[in-house]
Amino acid sequence: MIRVAIDGPAGVGKSTTSKALAKHFGYAYLDTGAMYRAAAWWCMKQGIDLDAEPDEQAICEAVAQLFTEDHLDMGLDPENPTITCDGEDISEQIRSAEVSSHVSVVSGIIPVRHVLIAAQRAYMAGQADPDSFSHGSGVVAEGRDITTVVAPDAEVRVLLTARPEVRQARRNGQAQAGAAGADDVAKRDKADSKVTSFLTAADGVVTVDNSDMDFQQTLDTLIDLVDKAIDEQLYDDYAANLNEYDLEEGDEELIEDAGDTDEDEAPVNRAVGVIAVVGRPNVGKSTLVNRILGRRAAVVEDTPGVTRDRVSYDAEWAGTDFKLVDTGGWEADVEGIDSAIASQAQIAVGLSDAVILVVDGSVGLTSSDSRIVSMLRAAGKPVTVAVNKVDTGEQEYLTAEFWKLGLGEPFGISAMHGRGVGDLLDDALAKLKKADKTSGLLTPSTLRRVALIGRPNVGKSSLLNQLAHEERAVVDDYAGTTRDPVDEVIKLDGEDWLFIDTAGIKRRLHKISGAEYYSSLRTQAAIERAELALVLFDVSQPISDQDLKVMSQAVDAGRAIVLVFNKWDLQDEFSRQRLERLWETEFSRVRWAQRVNLSAKTGWHTNRLPQAMRQALESWDKRISTGKLNAFLGQLQAAHPHPLRGGKQPRILFATQAGTRPPRFVIFATGFLDHGYRRFIERSLRDEFGFEGSPIQISVKVREKKKRDNKR
Repeated sequence: MIRVAIDGPAGVGKSTTSKALAKHFGYAYLDTGAMYRAAAWWCMKQGIDLDAEPDEQAICEAVAQLFTEDHLDMGLDPENPTITCDGEDISEQIRSAEVSSHVSVVSGIIPVRHVLIAAQRAYMAGQADPDSFSHGSGVVAEGRDITTVVAPDAEVRVLLTARPEVRQARRNGQAQAGAAGADDVAKRDKADSKVTSFLTAADGVVTVDNSDMDFQQTLDTLIDLVDKAIDEQLYDDYAANLNEYDLEEGDEELIEDAGDTDEDEAPVNRAVGVIAVVGRPNVGKSTLVNRILGRRAAVVEDTPGVTRDRVSYDAEWAGTDFKLVDTGGWEADVEGIDSAIASQAQIAVGLSDAVILVVDGSVGLTSSDSRIVSMLRAAGKPVTVAVNKVDTGEQEYLTAEFWKLGLGEPFGISAMHGRGVGDLLDDALAKLKKADKTSGLLTPSTLRRVALIGRPNVGKSSLLNQLAHEERAVVDDYAGTTRDPVDEVIKLDGEDWLFIDTAGIKRRLHKISGAEYYSSLRTQAAIERAELALVLFDVSQPISDQDLKVMSQAVDAGRAIVLVFNKWDLQDEFSRQRLERLWETEFSRVRWAQRVNLSAKTGWHTNRLPQAMRQALESWDKRISTGKLNAFLGQLQAAHPHPLRGGKQPRILFATQAGTRPPRFVIFATGFLDHGYRRFIERSLRDEFGFEGSPIQISVKVREKKKRDNKR
């Protein structure tokens, strides 16, 4: 049983809120203030004068008679808390102005308070009976001393309070609405405070100041407190099931309620400068980017055209943060995919604040280098020239030729070995600080990370461009256009998301090599870095084993999932029916995932993605309290027990959610649970708690009873 005790001064809404709280949980409602009013009404009915010097002896005897001889019956129904005396409904009589003005006289007598406290405790204790109004579930009691004297050990104790001027305004509003009780709250506080303390909370009592809350906010706050108490009580009850069983190392930590995960801080978009790394194909741009970042972020291969998109990275040098943009090789007068790559490089220059031009010292100055310089001059960006492949001091003479570019001192570097890169960055950052603007934003670490995955050429980059409303990634009919994971911050429905466009995943990783091999590794790493995977399928083509294996890769990685059926708008009715049948069979493993049918090219139905993404991530983050989890599994097991195996029936003793992202559950049982029963538990958890869009992991720990000591 849960006992809720609510105290507080006049004008905070104790009665209204307490009734609503009791109704919400199906609890009994006890208005202890009404008991004091009934005591004052009874004294007046017995002819006791409460205006003159009160006869405390007579008052005490009258009140004792009222409660000990069962004259009074307190209605406990929160929807109709009728109060009767000898069968007469006195609910309205005890709230008259005459009674209200004399309540403090009666309540100020200490022996009277003792009588009423005993009566209040009896009413509360009675709700533990299964035949009581609440059927043994609980009671909400409100009034003076309830949290400290009447029920100091109640499961929920609350001091509901508000600023005096707010309370007085509420009282005045009640009077205008025709209700009694427009008394002076300051005067009422002064009178009541002679015998009780209700303006500050005692130890263990939760203060809820509702000065700036509306009724629903106040009620929701109290509901949360009661929910927590219910969970703690259930937790204790179910954890006791393990007392007779041997536990192993680490079990105690699992059994303790893990609690909710900490909330992330709000993302901060800090403006920083942007440096674009440009040059003709295969001069070592991506190698230099990796050297600056201090990790192998960009795919590198000794063939031209490996990098195709403009890829942004957060970088830092000598205490200065900046955005570093890797680009594909820039060439003039090219067509097809090479033209798209050059276009992306030119866009990167336009969006940057400074540029590092990489040239090949071992080849020397070329006409393509000169044409790139012309493009850079037209863009008006400050440029630092990096002469790559100057591996030793003896090769410094290779830089001399590049003075002809008229861009200042060329820096001889070795991107492979790191030689000269520090001096290069010092110069580039000095020019960056003098630039007219800082056009970049560091990627906030708190953005939700979404990976676009699928086999090659299913429309991942097209979807990225559609969501970004710009040609952000190179799109071509040639399969495998994307090589490097492309990070892009995109605003959807007013919320920023970090999208990661990835290379298509090949089915047989061990049979590919070079750039494709490293692109696939980067894609796997991107899935691990992401929180949510948008798994794309081209429904204009038959769904293949490769498609399903890509999907399984994201599920096995424990990521939230949204399935995207691209080019759905091009399908006729027969094809759509075929795909629906396929959904029932081939996708049985992920029927819990949301599916969005759309067109990445035209944008048709892409507006349905944000809600599906949010719901999947909410499920991925969801935590079920240990009490609720065990109560649910207890009911489930009672209704559908595990089948007998070898004459024994495994029984669930206790369960806890060991983690989130994805939700992970650990079940302690007396025996092995069949895989079919585990799947039944998973389906039942989804039916009860949702988890749409998130995988669920369930593990079972079999524990045996402690051996009895035979010694007498």
